[in-house]
Amino acid sequence: MAGFVQVIEFDTTRIDELKTLGDKFVAERATEPGSAIRGVLTADRERPGHYLNIVEFASYEEAMENSDRPETREFAERMAELCDGPPTFHNLDVVQTFKV
Repeated sequence: MAGFVQVIEFDTTRIDELKTLGDKFVAERATEPGSAIRGVLTADRERPGHYLNIVEFASYEEAMENSDRPETREFAERMAELCDGPPTFHNLDVVQTFKV
């Protein structure tokens, strides 16, 4: 298996607050074992206020361990408060990667 990606899909009118929350979380957790390898926050051009956060982990197991940490649960709760509805999570095994 080549890894694991979690896509968090959400709507918000408070993206600047959400970005600040995410920056703080990453700064405090970036060097912990099992943390995300990388993340990309994207905005949907056709749906203003609609975003996808794409987060890559080394494995599904590391992603689930990360999700179970109290600080991650607290972040997720605070993130949900900034969203206009509940976020949707997509849990994806990486089958193949490529570089163009």
